[in-house]
Amino acid sequence: MKKIIIALLGAAVLGPPSMLGQPAQVAFGAPFPDDQNHLVQFDLDFPGGTPRQLVAAIEKSSSHPLNAVILDEDANVKLPPLKMKAVTVPELFEALAPASLRMEMHAAGSYQSVPGGGIRPEIVSYQLQYGFKTIGKPKDDSVWFFFALKPPPIVEARACRFWQLTPYLETYKVEDITTAIQTGWNMLGETNPPTISFHKDTKLLIAVGEESKLRMIDSVLQQLAQGKPQPQRESSGTKSAEPAKK
Repeated sequence: MKKIIIALLGAAVLGPPSMLGQPAQVAFGAPFPDDQNHLVQFDLDFPGGTPRQLVAAIEKSSSHPLNAVILDEDANVKLPPLKMKAVTVPELFEALAPASLRMEMHAAGSYQSVPGGGIRPEIVSYQLQYGFKTIGKPKDDSVWFFFALKPPPIVEARACRFWQLTPYLETYKVEDITTAIQTGWNMLGETNPPTISFHKDTKLLIAVGEESKLRMIDSVLQQLAQGKPQPQRESSGTKSAEPAKK
């Protein structure tokens, strides 16, 4: 009897592994049920293509219709070649989503200033993934929907800004200044640069476009200001001596 009590106390003190500071296992995703023997199995040799082409290939290989919802905005996602033996639809789609997960770097469409003058595109990283999902226990007549995680569209508010060019026109022509600005946008490959216009009466340069793209004008004018010739100071030693009066 004493041995039984001691054993019970020892178990209570030690407790389960999770009580000793060991992290409990985390389920990252609920897998599909194992009882899929009743589902249609098929061999698949898919050369790659769009989601709709994959659905058509599955229907042809399995001789069974596949209910799938594919939005027009995702219809052109490129899927890799797939070659399977004795696979079911849930097994195929369960493997497709994690296999497609990847990170990519993209230009954000906006610009940031560069020390010393100039601008450069901002680079951001995105997580990309695609696949098919269904709600509830998968069946042969389940409805699957295609999803695709893609970089979000870049939307930057347009702004209108003004620059006084009077100090620069003492050295440069308006055409020289605007050509330098437009050359910078062209060399960056900018397909939608801001619109610029010079107002003669006020000597104002007016530009409308995305705020980050307008930084090109700031950079150009900053560099032009550094290159402006400084007025020469007349030194006392260079003054010509007046002729002496007789």
